[in-house]
Amino acid sequence: MTAGKLRSRLQFQKRGESDDGFGNTVTGEFETVFIDAAEIIPRMGSETAMASRLQGIQPYTIRVRSSSQTREIGATWRAVDQRSSTVYSIVSPPTNLDQKNAYIEFLATTGAQTDA
Repeated sequence: MTAGKLRSRLQFQKRGESDDGFGNTVTGEFETVFIDAAEIIPRMGSETAMASRLQGIQPYTIRVRSSSQTREIGATWRAVDQRSSTVYSIVSPPTNLDQKNAYIEFLATTGAQTDA
């Protein structure tokens, strides 16, 4: 793969943590950790019935260069496209498919509840 396919700019975000004043840690809003170039590859979508309604879920494979930051991404993170503001909910940790640590991929979805 060449770097020319990394056409999207994504903000990788995770939920912040704060103290509630009583010594407890609570999760807050999503905060941008870093911005990186990525390739977004659509996959076959699906429809699931939730609460007696059909809900379309579109999965994507997101490919980024492997770095210390991108290897930290977990299934609780999300990615926001800087151009279109599309929110991608990350559902799997990064995978090093080529076993050379050049690029990593992970599965993300849109259409599901991404801000819960």
